[in-house]
Order: sequence, then C-alpha cells, then structure tokens
Amino acid sequence: MTNQTDRIIIFDTTLRDGEQCPGATLNIDEKLVIAKQLARLGVDVIEAGFAFASPGDFEAVKKIAQIVGTEKGPVICSLARAIKADIEAAAEALKPAVNARIHTFISTSDIHLEYQLRKSRAEVLAIAEEMVAYAKSFMTDIEFSPMDAARTDPEFLYQVLERAIAAGATTVNIPDTVGYTTPSEFGAIIKGIIDNVPNIDQAIISVHGHNDLGLAVANFLEAVKNGARQLECTINGIGERAGNASLEELVMALHVRRQYFNPFLGRPADSQESLTNIDTRQIYKTSRLVSNLTGMLVQPNKAIVGANAFAHESGIHQDGVLKNKLTYEIMDAQLIGLSDNQIVLGKHSGRNAFRTRLKELGFELSDTELNKAFVRFKEVADKKKEISDWDLEAIVNDEIQQAPDLFRVELVQVSCGSSACPTATVTLRTPDGEELTDAAIGTGPVDAVYKAINRVVNVPNELIEFSVQSVTAGIDAIGEVTIRLRYESKVFSGHAANTDIIVASAQAYVNALNRLYASLQTQQKPEEVTAQNPQKVNDDELKTRV
Repeated sequence: MTNQTDRIIIFDTTLRDGEQCPGATLNIDEKLVIAKQLARLGVDVIEAGFAFASPGDFEAVKKIAQIVGTEKGPVICSLARAIKADIEAAAEALKPAVNARIHTFISTSDIHLEYQLRKSRAEVLAIAEEMVAYAKSFMTDIEFSPMDAARTDPEFLYQVLERAIAAGATTVNIPDTVGYTTPSEFGAIIKGIIDNVPNIDQAIISVHGHNDLGLAVANFLEAVKNGARQLECTINGIGERAGNASLEELVMALHVRRQYFNPFLGRPADSQESLTNIDTRQIYKTSRLVSNLTGMLVQPNKAIVGANAFAHESGIHQDGVLKNKLTYEIMDAQLIGLSDNQIVLGKHSGRNAFRTRLKELGFELSDTELNKAFVRFKEVADKKKEISDWDLEAIVNDEIQQAPDLFRVELVQVSCGSSACPTATVTLRTPDGEELTDAAIGTGPVDAVYKAINRVVNVPNELIEFSVQSVTAGIDAIGEVTIRLRYESKVFSGHAANTDIIVASAQAYVNALNRLYASLQTQQKPEEVTAQNPQKVNDDELKTRV
C-alpha cells in the first residue's frame, strides 16, 4: 500500500479491538460473515484478530485471510506483540492472504515501561527495532505501534518511530490507548512526528484512539488535518471501555465536509471526489449486522446509524424538511443505505424472487442457507401480509447467523394474564438429541420461560440485559430480542427475531446459553511464552489494546 497523501486509508479493527467489548465475543463463522461485509463496505485493511491469543483467534485470522484476502480484497492484518512467537503465529495465519500485514506493538510511555513492561527505554528501543525487522522477514507490509503513544515523551517517541521505519515498518500507528488527549493535543502530536522523524516520508501515519472522553472521532479528524492518512476504527464504535473511534462517523464526516478537508489532503477545495474507498451505501447494513451478531445495541441517538439519526419531531424542523431537506438534514439517508421501506414479497412469492431480492440486498447465501431462510420466510409470510426489506434482513440474519447449535428450542407455551400466574412450558433438544420438557412460573411470561429453560440447561448465569425492538411498524411486526448474560466474569449475548416476541425471547436466551456452553467446553489456558517473554501470558495481556 503506497503512501498516497490525497486519500484516507480505513483500517477496520471491529474483529480485534471491537471484539474486546464485554459480551461481543464472536465465533469464527460470525467473524467471517462480518469480514465479508467489511470487504463489501470497502475498508482498505481488516484487522482480523490476534493470531497468538488463542487457537480460535488463529483459525479466524487464517480463514478470513483465505476467503476474504483475495487479490481484489482488503489487506488482512493480525496483531502481534513485539515477541517472536506472536509474530510467527501472525505470519502463519496470514499465509493464505494475497495482501497481508503484521501489526506489531510495544509500550513506550514511561508509566507503561515502569509498571507493565519493567524495561528501560533503551531495551524497548532495541526490541522494537529487532521485532519490526523480524516481522519484515515474513512480509513487506509491516505496521508498528508504540502503545500509549499519546502519553509518551515526544523525543523518545520520535526516536522509536525512526528506528521502526528504518527496520522496515511501512505504517506507524499513533495510539491514544486510554482516550486521554484532546483534538488540539492529538493534532500537535502528529505534526511533531512529521517535523521531527527524519524518515517519516517512508511510512504512512496511522491513528488509533479510544472514546473515554467522547473525543476519539474529533481527535482523528484533527490528526487528518496534520498529516495522518490511516484511521483505525470500528463499526458502531464498539470496543474496550467506551469503545473506539466510530467508522461510520469518521467516513461520513470526511464525506459531508470534504470541501473543508480537501485542502489538507492537497486537493482543490471544490473537489467532489470521495476521500475514502468506502461505499457509504453499505454503512447501515454493516452497522445492523455487527449489532445483531455482537448483541451490542445501537443507541437511538447515535450519529449516522441510530434510529433517530434522520427523525424529526419538532414541528418547525418537520415543516422545514418537508419544504427542503437541506434545511435540517446535512446528508441524505440514502447515502448510508437507508431507503423507503418498499414492500417486495408476500406469501405467494417463490424461491427465485426470494433469492433475487436477497442478492439485491447484498446477501450471498449458500444453497443450504437459502433453503433454511426460505422456509423461515414462508413461516413469517403466513403470519404477515407483506414482507419488507427490513423483515427479510431480520429473517436471514436470525436464520443463518446463529450461535453454536447445541440446545435447540422445540416448543414454547405460556399462560398469563392480569389475574393469572405466568406459567411457561418449554421443550429443548439437547446436544445429544434428547428432548427435555420442563415448566416454571415467573413474574411475567418471559421470566417464566427463562426459568423453565434454566431447569433444562443447568448452567448458572445472571441476566444483565434484555431488550425488544420492532423491525417495522404495525401490530404484526417482527420483534428482535437481544439479551446479554454473565457467567463468572464473562458476558455472552444472544439475538433472535420472530413475530412472537415470547418465542424470540426464548430463542435469544438459548442462543446466549449455547455460546456460554460452547465456551465452557472449549476453555483452554493460553500458552506460556518462553524465550522472548518469561512472564506468564494471561487473558489481560493477550487482550491488551493498542
């Protein structure tokens, strides 16, 4: 990837840093689905995971490299600490990708050196140089990150970057690891790097930031003005703590205000050419996909993709928008893939019409997936007169993007009312194929269903979030249920959609339990790193953030 100063490279880390958000853990198939959609969205680089962190992460990176890392596809990247074992694992997992990148990092701030690494500046400088050179022996595209760069002494930061570039780094990433800086400060850091690192013209300057003070996007835009040309971000801004810089907000800010940003990229101010390679019409679909699979709901007032982003309640605003949208809307909803909710299919529609419409909506299904989705479509069509695009999306996502198929809901029956004690009977099929039925009472029908399920699936857990959203308007709308439950220190999410919200609630809960159950079955302790790092590797170290 050449150092083009007139465009912005979008580096998506949803599958790495975004997945570190509690409860957002994805299985390999779900990661692959998201990676395919990110490729359709047009991201330049996909950070597919942390190959050394676990066998699951290694396989996910390898599979994405093989299927999505095609000649015309995005660069596939794996994170690796500045340790030989990490770099070797990343290189091995990335082998199938046509365009691959190793992203290696080491802390550089004094607070990290003293309390986390327990190393001197000289030691860190030597490690960074050696490990970048080692990564370079596997491939040409190498990214280096000085972790906690925003709190690193500037003179030492310049020195580390100069040595990393000399050793072969083609991208140097400047992380605001703890989300501490303000826009003017972050812009000054980037300018200082350009002015004080002699060989900076041989690498692309990237930025990575967290949203602890709600300033990540603003920081990035200021960094662009000062010379940064790669932005590391996530869909819906998910990630550790308060999350990462939001891809959709960055892309649309650069698109809507491109006349403002053009001069900073050496373009004529009136140029209409996009500053990124992103197909903005795929933004909303990608947002919905990530939300569904991670169980991380998008807040209604979220910029760009929130339910209220294009809604107007004030009479004055409504009047203005009806007369001219530009009075109160700075962008067209169709730009991000929203359009009028056209009715396209009904219960008499055939398989070919169903397949054709799904293809138009961007779904690429195998024959098996299409058959499963079509059966579900017919079931819903018998209950709803008209099926909208949003309904189709919910049906397909619910049917083909499920949790591990261990326990399966076979029957849900409830009895409730103002003068009745809510009672639920459920039948589940176990992983061994046995059907088990139990019943319970609760404070309401959903509570009763969950208590009955718990009697069958005997895995203690704490329900920490339950939400129901309507896919479309109308009394016959499909309801989407998202739940999150905690087991020990881990959070697991479940999602389901159905015209019957009680059934959807049961399915979402079982999906979350299946993730929990699968996790319990496959728990493995991380390996110990020997030569390069004598300290034992724990989960916190493997999930460390750049």
